[in-house]
Order: sequence, then structure tokens, then C-alpha cells
Amino acid sequence: MNDCLFCKIIAGEIPSSKVYEDEKVFAFRDINPQAPVHVLVVPKQHIDSANDISAENLDSVAACFRAIPAIAAAEGLSDGYRVINNCGKAAGQTVMHLHFHLIGGCELGEKIV
Repeated sequence: MNDCLFCKIIAGEIPSSKVYEDEKVFAFRDINPQAPVHVLVVPKQHIDSANDISAENLDSVAACFRAIPAIAAAEGLSDGYRVINNCGKAAGQTVMHLHFHLIGGCELGEKIV
């Protein structure tokens, strides 16, 4: 996607605070953190949202979930963390590139956010 913010970050066209990268996944610190640790985990393959997950791109999504525990461990989240996905504008998705918020580093409680 030529105008996708996250695709530009993945390509290195826009700077980020990268915390993890492999052949299918890129993870970086959120610029507006909601907790002491707030990392965005994104597939390198452009997928608009969770509604667009398919058999053809499922491996990219699975790679994100394989990476999340390693990222959490590297960030010192041994007591737990939350993974959030916002799907669509009404749910708060502001960048139309599938991404997962990895949040932790404090007591999050039982509420969703």
C-alpha cells in the first residue's frame, strides 16, 4: 500500500522505535503509549484489518502471534500482558493495517482498556 503509514514504517521510510523484526513481523513502540510497555506488532504483509484475514495471509497473522510471547519476554512482561486488536473505525482502528497492541508493565485490571 503506497499510502499506508505502517507499510512506510516497515519499509524504513518513516522512523520508529523498533523492538522486533523477522521475515514476517515488525514490532515497534506506540507513539502514544497507554501503559509503560505499549508495542505494536504488525505483519509485514499488508492486511487492512482482522476482517481481511484469509487462508492466503493466515501465516503472516500466525507469525505475529508466534512473535508476541518473545517480544513480551524481551520487554520484561513476566507478570502478564494484554493483546488488543481494533477492527474497523468504530472500534478505534486508526491505521488500516492489521496490528496488535501488546500492552503491559503495570496492573491492567479486568476492564478491556
